[in-house]
Amino acid sequence: MFRSLRRALCVAAAALLLPLAGGAQTAHAAAAPGAGYWHTSGRQILDAAGQPVRIAGINWFGFETGNYVVHGLWSRDYKSMIDQMKSLGYNTIRLPYSDDIFKSGTVPNSIDFSSGKNADLQGLGSLQIMDKIVSYAGQDGLKVILDRHRPDAGGQSALWYTSAVPESTWITDLKALAARYAGQDTVIGIDLHNEPHDPACWGCGDTATDWRLAAQRAGNAVLSVNPDLLIFVEGVQTYAGVSGWWGGNLMGAGQYPVQLNVANRVVYSAHDYATSVAQQSWFSDPSFPDNMPGVWDKYWGYLFKQNIAPVWVGEFGTTLASTVDQKWLAALVSYLRPTSTYGADSFQWTFWSWNPNSGDTGGILKDDWVTVDTVKDGYLASVKAPLFPSTGAGGGGGGGGGSTAACSAAYTVSSDWGSGFNAAVKVTNTGTSAISSWKVTWTWSGSQQVTNMWNASYTQSGSTVTAVNAAHNGAIAVGGSADFGFGGAPGGGGVPSVTCTAA
Repeated sequence: MFRSLRRALCVAAAALLLPLAGGAQTAHAAAAPGAGYWHTSGRQILDAAGQPVRIAGINWFGFETGNYVVHGLWSRDYKSMIDQMKSLGYNTIRLPYSDDIFKSGTVPNSIDFSSGKNADLQGLGSLQIMDKIVSYAGQDGLKVILDRHRPDAGGQSALWYTSAVPESTWITDLKALAARYAGQDTVIGIDLHNEPHDPACWGCGDTATDWRLAAQRAGNAVLSVNPDLLIFVEGVQTYAGVSGWWGGNLMGAGQYPVQLNVANRVVYSAHDYATSVAQQSWFSDPSFPDNMPGVWDKYWGYLFKQNIAPVWVGEFGTTLASTVDQKWLAALVSYLRPTSTYGADSFQWTFWSWNPNSGDTGGILKDDWVTVDTVKDGYLASVKAPLFPSTGAGGGGGGGGGSTAACSAAYTVSSDWGSGFNAAVKVTNTGTSAISSWKVTWTWSGSQQVTNMWNASYTQSGSTVTAVNAAHNGAIAVGGSADFGFGGAPGGGGVPSVTCTAA
């Protein structure tokens, strides 16, 4: 709701390695879940092998704005940011875009190429840069959902079309993206249109305003050129006289489901926000926040609870400035179902946003585009999930030995700007049994100091650093992995020799 205001302010891993029911120590099947293209079965999303997966991701916006490319490239290399997303435990990136990126005259701007940053993006158009992001995300074990966010960079639209961008253009461009990434299973699906709202309706039968019918037309067009994709369909604002967040009202989907020519492809998507975006009646209810599960059940949660279809909360976020918002986020995360308890039999999600320049929510990154808001990120720890199989070669290995419990660690410097640097470390279970905890140690040859660390805790004595797993990522199945990252200063950290100890 009120998303045009928010966007104006914005302009200038999965599948659990556990089985669904019990058996928490029944390690890792033959392959890590997430490989290949995905499909739905009831309320779950399954990979090509039929293993359940959980989307636990982040929104990285910018392609839909007048920059025509993800934001933050004016500050950092795109690979370093994707590496940082991975190290924080996000397994999916939602990439908003507008139809402007298909125009021949569109030129991406505000990209820093100094000191070797973003070197392989020079001279590329928006779609070519999107190709690079998709490719690198896949190499890192992340999936991508493409989000048709706006008809043009000027702002959000209530309907999926405008006088300047008719439905035919919308569908043509959706088909072009579907064809572009055919065979690249890093792109698992397309979010057809962001936040339909009044006068958009659901099930009213008017082809000019019935979003459900439009989603069927567009979804079938996408599947006609790439039948492997998931089709993500958001809600509307008002149904049967009951209003909610823009795109957040799926009350009509039970009676009037989206029906596509390819079965098991529909994922319903809701958006939900706190008071930093707008007030809603439920925030002032005397029973808040205990009333919130009932609110979510009514608008979209029933689809999951009745085993009708998977539900993906494609956007949710807040500045966390107020106590109400803090209670809201804690309640929502609990409602989404902790991964440790429910595995991939859970709601799917992508948090809004990675970017710090979202005017009414802020982001996981702080304004320097480097430092992690560890409080905000910490709220999401219980619903994060492991990464997916990589589409490319990973980094090198490091020490570690032992008999049944063993691990290795791969240390990568993701960015270095002279006065500081970021690094990511991947811990892999190389033993013959599951491990419950790990410890990684290294010694720098210089005077580097850790300035902040995510997904692990650390101690530093002189130039020697010891990092220990966080509560949510200590258990690693045989052949599985976990990631953590950190910032350090000064720069020039290099790659030290790393040892890993497992228990």
